[in-house]
Amino acid sequence: MALNLQYDAIGKSFVQQYYMLFDDPNQRPNLVNMYNVEHSFMTFEGKQLQGSVKIMEKLTSLGFTNISRQITEVDSQPMFDGGVLINVLGRLQVDSDPPHAYTQVFVLKPLNGSFFVQHDIFRLNIHNSA
Repeated sequence: MALNLQYDAIGKSFVQQYYMLFDDPNQRPNLVNMYNVEHSFMTFEGKQLQGSVKIMEKLTSLGFTNISRQITEVDSQPMFDGGVLINVLGRLQVDSDPPHAYTQVFVLKPLNGSFFVQHDIFRLNIHNSA
């Protein structure tokens, strides 16, 4: 397989669709279609999860209802297997919590003419000072 030359458009389109579903609590369960039953991995604030069932248990258990999100930048790179590496830098606020910067990294893998999220890493950018 070769590099996917549409990587930038794919990355931006994916991020828009992903957050449209994620940010609406009623639509969030539909994210299951983006993950693979066995071959998707997520690290959410340091917690490791594997498979769409465990990932969706985590995503649907998040207790907030309102999200205000600003995406600062979406950087994408092609992968040699036709996949796309995506790095998202942004700022979000949930319910009445203070806003926080965040980083989210996705690896999209090709499958049957489409893509699935093989890797997803989410981390709020909170610095603990000692």
